[in-house]
Amino acid sequence: MYGVVTRNEPELEWAEFDRGFYEVKDVTGRAAEPVDNAVNMISCFGDNKAAADNPDLVPVSDEGEPATRDRPYFDWAYVCPTHERYREGLLEIIEDAAEVNPDVRLDDVGFPREEYCHCDRCEAAFADSEFDDWGAWRANVITEFVAEARERVPGDLLLTLYPDPYPGHVYDRAGTDPEALAEYVDEFVVPIYDMAYTTTYWLEIIARGFVDALETPFSVELYAVDVDIDNLVHATEVADEYAESVLFGYDASNARATVRRMQADAREGEQFGPE
Repeated sequence: MYGVVTRNEPELEWAEFDRGFYEVKDVTGRAAEPVDNAVNMISCFGDNKAAADNPDLVPVSDEGEPATRDRPYFDWAYVCPTHERYREGLLEIIEDAAEVNPDVRLDDVGFPREEYCHCDRCEAAFADSEFDDWGAWRANVITEFVAEARERVPGDLLLTLYPDPYPGHVYDRAGTDPEALAEYVDEFVVPIYDMAYTTTYWLEIIARGFVDALETPFSVELYAVDVDIDNLVHATEVADEYAESVLFGYDASNARATVRRMQADAREGEQFGPE
């Protein structure tokens, strides 16, 4: 199966795609109304606008460094997962989306990196918790949020994972525990992005690693913007060997051309003769 990830509603109707994912809230903070003909996607703790408007929302490291996009390693600003009012707002968005289409995908779920968050709110919450291990406390924060989201989603709940299948890495980095989350998540999505896909051995390594790391089904999301179609076809063929479906991000025209090329190649390869 092939799917498209888009901000443009008309592209959800294109016949080449078996699945559609529509961004209702993205990392810029831009919001749109949910649609009934696609899985609505919500960026949870990545939000440039919220972070800029209210610095109190921004996670800080143990050295007091805020997780904003002007710092190394961050392409967007983050919001601390323990901020109750922000979480409540997210859950309302999730509930509203699920009323339009029962399936929902959560993006950017987790803490920014290993050294976050040490804001006063997180320090107090950890001190008051039943946990002695800070990593276990972080993972519980994220799992509890996903469990609350699950209560509001009557259909399939999908969740994006950071593309690192090495044991313990996503747990340490973001506080996401795939084994614990599997109780609530129907499908994971692993974005394995590249600007060109001129080689794909590394894509195969990552995708195959997730086969071993996850019991829950997962799909691979590829970056489609300005990627050579031949290269994108090859990347799709590799990802398709391991994933439930292959999704194309943010260039539906290029994705459609890729799917058409693959369909044409498949037809040319058909052979008919006596049985």
